[in-house]
Amino acid sequence: MGIYTKTGDKGSTSLFDNKRVSKDDIRVESYGTVDELVSFLGLAKNYVEDQEIYDLIQHIQNKLFTVATNLATEDKSKVKYHIVEEDINFLEKRIDEYMGRLNDPKGFIVPGSGKKSAHLHVARTVCRRAERRIITLSNVAEIDPLVIKYVNRLSDAIYALARYLEEKEVRVDFKA
Repeated sequence: MGIYTKTGDKGSTSLFDNKRVSKDDIRVESYGTVDELVSFLGLAKNYVEDQEIYDLIQHIQNKLFTVATNLATEDKSKVKYHIVEEDINFLEKRIDEYMGRLNDPKGFIVPGSGKKSAHLHVARTVCRRAERRIITLSNVAEIDPLVIKYVNRLSDAIYALARYLEEKEVRVDFKA
């Protein structure tokens, strides 16, 4: 069986609930950016030797499929899985845990003193872009507020992991 359907050859695609929209629709841009984030996290986790962090990233990747499904569906009655407050609490605990392992970090750092942190910093910026796209979508469509909250908290969690995995802390030199 081929993976091509030819139904998108004229610039439209189907949402999860089978509604056809333009491929540049903000809804498609929103869940497409989440898909990009899932892929960057997949890349990042392959540079992480710490099993706990690897498993955490994989957990987040799975949860992002719930986010994407919610974004890719206009008919909310067709959404089977949802982000819940416990998902956000889970991220907040990880943020506190990994930031707590650092020596009271303050100020800006130059991201990416090693491959692990560099890949996570890219994922963090993609996450922040996904959040911006979701906010734009929320201006024209009803979006579950917990989806927005989760993605906002997720960028902080990815930052905490990236900062924790920096091989050395290179402070920003504004005079350079």
